[in-house]
Amino acid sequence: MSKKIVVGMSGGVDSSVTAYLLQQEGYEVIGVYMKLHNLVENYHEKNIESGKKVASSLGIEYHILDLSDKFKEEVYDYFVSEYEKGNTPNPCVKCNRTIKFGALLDFTKSLGADYLATGHYAKTDGEFIYEADDKSKDQSYFLGQIKQDALKSIIFPMSKYKKEDIIKLGSTIPAIKDIAQGKESQEICFVDTVYTDILKKHHSIDNEGKALDIKGNEIGHHKGYMHYTIGKRKGFYVHGAHDPHFVKELNPKNNTIVVCKKEELYISSVQLEDLNLFIDKVNFECTIKLRYRTTKIACQVTIQDNVAKVELKEPAFGVACGQVAVFYQDEKVLGSGWITKTFSK
Repeated sequence: MSKKIVVGMSGGVDSSVTAYLLQQEGYEVIGVYMKLHNLVENYHEKNIESGKKVASSLGIEYHILDLSDKFKEEVYDYFVSEYEKGNTPNPCVKCNRTIKFGALLDFTKSLGADYLATGHYAKTDGEFIYEADDKSKDQSYFLGQIKQDALKSIIFPMSKYKKEDIIKLGSTIPAIKDIAQGKESQEICFVDTVYTDILKKHHSIDNEGKALDIKGNEIGHHKGYMHYTIGKRKGFYVHGAHDPHFVKELNPKNNTIVVCKKEELYISSVQLEDLNLFIDKVNFECTIKLRYRTTKIACQVTIQDNVAKVELKEPAFGVACGQVAVFYQDEKVLGSGWITKTFSK
């Protein structure tokens, strides 16, 4: 009797090919589309139509799972709240933990399926997560907050493929070829243009305030703190500045921002909370990613009372509170935590 596997089918090429490959391997595949929000016009209609077409061609079940209420509570409200606090959120990491490998995994088990598969570019051996072979598409960073216990029920068929191989393969499958050349999905599914459009639905964000230097002196002005993230160098005014200035700190309580020259934005250590560790150690050396599109930095990690102090072996630029930091040993993910404080040299 073949093993039953649920595939999260978003309507895109990666998840569609995932379903095809698993069926070819002999699994009994069940497709599930997660309806998470109604914030982008026609977002679900197009995706569901694509998913149904692929499912029908493969002859597999296709479910539509409405998780919009849970998504709003766990991801969308968190996204807005973090910007209110002056942090830079990472909704994709939060969604992976609570929705895709939380609520969807629960649904998988309710169907009596053995595994859950998605089109993520990553690897797992049931105990750890690893980088995918295609480093340009690797998504292991976004999976660092998944509960370790969930990994034994997860499969990532994209782990050994390159994106161009998936597009090429998809182009040979009648039901998939029309979407194989489609544009990449946007990074944050509910942000159609820019993140401030979301915030404007909940706040008046155009509130001019003071721009301060690192000593607290007023040196310019800005158009409202929610318009900025750490490291941004445009959109504010500094009196008589000849050198570029960057946002170093956001202060929601008094609507001020701290700006500085580039060399003053480097930090030497970070504090992480809400840790999700795959190893049982409180003192170790590893490398760390402080944001998705950054290189790993060697570091020393010391954990006490579920709070990690991370000493970086080289300075890092533009690190924002609210982002997730992921620990690596070579290609293996050791765990992660949320950045709550940064410390300059």
